[in-house]
Amino acid sequence: MIRSLPLAALLALAASPQAFAQVQPAAQPIPADGTVLDIVAEGTSTRVPDLALIQAGVVTTAGTAGEAMQQNAARMAAVLGALRKAGIAERDLQTSSVNLAPQYRYQENKPPVITGYQASNQLTVRFRDVAKSGTILDALVAQGANNISGPNLTLADEDGALDEARRDAIAKAKARATLYAQAAGLKVDRILLISEAGMPQMPQPVPMLMRGKAMMAEADTAIVPGEQKVTASISVRFLLK
Repeated sequence: MIRSLPLAALLALAASPQAFAQVQPAAQPIPADGTVLDIVAEGTSTRVPDLALIQAGVVTTAGTAGEAMQQNAARMAAVLGALRKAGIAERDLQTSSVNLAPQYRYQENKPPVITGYQASNQLTVRFRDVAKSGTILDALVAQGANNISGPNLTLADEDGALDEARRDAIAKAKARATLYAQAAGLKVDRILLISEAGMPQMPQPVPMLMRGKAMMAEADTAIVPGEQKVTASISVRFLLK
């Protein structure tokens, strides 16, 4: 059935070109003669993590706030000295938190009593030589570090890994398009559109701190980097003829 607009509506549209333009459906680009094929492909890049992020710090307790902070500062200075001696650059050292809090003793039906103070200083360290990071951690403990977490293993060149995954995705899309074209008795003429689907999937930092020989004091801390996979998903529109 063909429906017509009422006369009043037609007059209103004629008087307002902008309104007429709004009701017009958006024109879809029509490619040259041929068959359109849409392919979604995922590319991957697998690399060994080359950057370890580790939280290392000192926690001290004392009877007064001043004593707790002084003891903490002295031990933290020794930890920083050990890091610099190990060749860690200043740009790879960053204070992440400094805290001072009272310590309480709680008794039933009595108000809490302050028994002392706890000071903490936490440092984020970037180890660019993952293989040596375990040995350096042991040196930090020897200098007074008693609060360590990590490492979080990641990639220093994330953009390079992503670009490698994108190239892999394009290659897979082209190979798949050729497969479909041959099966249909056609040939790939050209690419009409390329878009990246969603956000590229970067590897999440993986905590992998391990001790050898059942955590014996004489054993070195072992950091096992493993592998991480980066993925990129793309959508490619091909014209087949």
